[in-house]
Amino acid sequence: MVDIQGDCGPRFERVRAAFAENFAQRNEYGAAVAVYIDGAPVLDLWGGHADRDRTRPWTRDTLVNLFSTTKGLTAICAHRLVDQGLLDLDAPVALYWPEFAQAGKDHIRVRQLLNHRAGLPALRRQVPDESIYDWAAMTTALAAEEPWWTPGTKHGYHAITFGWLVGEVVRRVTGKTLGRYFRDEIAAPLGLDCYIGLDAKDDARCGQMLQSPRPPEGQVNIFKYAQDNPESVTAKAFFNPAGAMKLGAVNSRAWRGAEIPAANGHGTARGLARLYGALACGGVLDGVRVLGPEAIARCSHEESSGRDEVLLIPTRFSTGFMLTQPQDLMGPNARPFGHPGAGGSLGFADPEARIGFGYTMNKMGPYILIDPRPRALLEAVYASL
Repeated sequence: MVDIQGDCGPRFERVRAAFAENFAQRNEYGAAVAVYIDGAPVLDLWGGHADRDRTRPWTRDTLVNLFSTTKGLTAICAHRLVDQGLLDLDAPVALYWPEFAQAGKDHIRVRQLLNHRAGLPALRRQVPDESIYDWAAMTTALAAEEPWWTPGTKHGYHAITFGWLVGEVVRRVTGKTLGRYFRDEIAAPLGLDCYIGLDAKDDARCGQMLQSPRPPEGQVNIFKYAQDNPESVTAKAFFNPAGAMKLGAVNSRAWRGAEIPAANGHGTARGLARLYGALACGGVLDGVRVLGPEAIARCSHEESSGRDEVLLIPTRFSTGFMLTQPQDLMGPNARPFGHPGAGGSLGFADPEARIGFGYTMNKMGPYILIDPRPRALLEAVYASL
């Protein structure tokens, strides 16, 4: 039996029950879930253990690596710059980052970095694993890279490169790294316990990420495909450099302290729910304006759909956010937006229901999009309304 802690009113007892079932039936180890509705917190639960040996209980303030859930935080930064009149989504990337015009990339638009249509999900030439911590090395390599397809004609998940591509545009526009811009403009004003580039003082709060089991029969196994096809865009997207796929790396100080804005955000479920709770209610929460109505409308407007050249399954994206998928819904409504992360984490906003949802965990699952654990929780949330 796992001791479930936190706050949950009678209306949402079925969410508490689903959370307990995750531990009993769905291989949960340590996790948290939080929900905002109409700009107010309605539940905040946590339980389990933060380490493999079960010596550290998961606490109210346990942080974990968010993997691709980080992309939502990064996209919000770009949309905020558009709101501020500092960034034009339809301008060439090279307007802000002149070196990017190399190798026929002078016509790639900023929005194509966000909607995964830029054709830059990977580097062809193998780079050392430690390059993942070297911002200049990765952005220089991407500036010189030739697109894998004619930009705008296809989409493919920019699994790790998304963060350097969008982050370098943010840095060129603001003079701040993506992590610092997120902290100064969004996290600190809203009081979010979320970071892109974690201070060493917070290492003691971090949950240890644990290995995923094998994917179930019948599911596309993109990592097996990558291993069998090492020169494919899928393999290069996830394993060049390979640091993001090694648990020894993602549990290290080097990983936590770096800024890898597609994959190494750290946060709590509460922080994710509060951030997306603001976006679900018009972009303002407790007097802090994150985004305006036009930006929020963009967040849920489909710009890419169909077969994904990297993930090898159908996917849908807006400018920076994953949208609800026909085969993998984020609730019953039509316009939720957010992002899942490898292993299971999830943050999203549903403006129609005015819901902000956050889920974090340390035991990774093998699913490509939404893991059964957060699915059970979000379904229980909607059933409680």
